[in-house]
Amino acid sequence: MEGAQAQQGDPAASGAGRPLVVLDKVNKHFGDLHVLRDVDLTVHAGEVVVVLGPSGSGKSTLCRTINRLESIDSGTITLDGQPLAAEGKALARLRSEVGMVFQAFNLFAHKTVLENVTLGPIKVRGLDKAAAVKRGRELLDRVGIGEQADKLPAQLSGGQQQRVAIARALAMDPKVILFDEPTSALDPEMINEVLEVMIQLARDGMTMVVITHEMGFARRAANRVVFMDLGEIVEQADPETFFSSPQSERGKDFLSKILSH
Repeated sequence: MEGAQAQQGDPAASGAGRPLVVLDKVNKHFGDLHVLRDVDLTVHAGEVVVVLGPSGSGKSTLCRTINRLESIDSGTITLDGQPLAAEGKALARLRSEVGMVFQAFNLFAHKTVLENVTLGPIKVRGLDKAAAVKRGRELLDRVGIGEQADKLPAQLSGGQQQRVAIARALAMDPKVILFDEPTSALDPEMINEVLEVMIQLARDGMTMVVITHEMGFARRAANRVVFMDLGEIVEQADPETFFSSPQSERGKDFLSKILSH
């Protein structure tokens, strides 16, 4: 694990709080492919952790293990001190505390924007419909698409749909939100409108784990950059340190390819 221990971004220095998500010696295989190799990672409350790395490095799998969309073969993952449940009501409760924003939006096509945002709070949290609608409209305003509340997802641009997905995640009042390459399916002109919403969330203190290829976002919003390759966390540091002086050869090679374009 070259450099993995050498560059620990200091969460305390960023004002981050208690350990919220803790992965300890996590391993995951897909058949013969060892996609996560003894991964140790702690995300503190209020911290924005951006995970970078080449395709196939294990980034998305890491993200999906945190809310049990992928099971793990060994190791432990805890959320706010509680181990991840494997199934049943405990797993449903966990998922309600871990928001997720996917690459492909995953909105219900036959429901309006507002219905997409209010469904979880009503069905899972048991929130009164009127309260859910009020909160839903506030969140849609917060992400800049309040006027689209009564439209269907297909009537919106990709950037608007992704902002609906962010509002939907926020509606569950999660402890942490996972973003799995949230802008990679978007046209270039729509990417910034989504990143601006995410940057504002970061400023508001939302705990976030972000898988992305957007280096500008990593520089602006991250408290810590985690660099992965071949299923390992190779190094981690604050953005300025990682982008200006990566400690590992693999990190240097990755940045030379990314930043030269």
